[in-house]
Amino acid sequence: MSYLFEEQERLPYPTKRIEIHGVEIEEYIIPAHRKADVLAEMYLFEPVPSLDEVRFDLHSGRLFTVRDFRVTREHGRNWLVSPHYEDGGGTVIDWMPESWAYIDDNVSDDEEWVDELDEAT
Repeated sequence: MSYLFEEQERLPYPTKRIEIHGVEIEEYIIPAHRKADVLAEMYLFEPVPSLDEVRFDLHSGRLFTVRDFRVTREHGRNWLVSPHYEDGGGTVIDWMPESWAYIDDNVSDDEEWVDELDEAT
């Protein structure tokens, strides 16, 4: 896994310094007309979502529109992150379908299964 420690080439956009949890990092300033290109280049999965798609940030527990994504520069690498990055550190691997925001996390899967079984009998 040495690729995790290899420095990545910088994106061709200016950056601004931001502080997250006491650590100073850089955030790229990406023009709106380049957002789709950057998303297509950096998104790790198939298919690449549309900029208008709504996703759920698993770490912050909040919804966001994909076009509001951010890209940070940390430890020599570029990171595709949610707009709520400061709240929980949600990177692209933590972007879940919008429906995840509506799952009742007060009911365990086992309890749901038992309720469904009771209803069926």
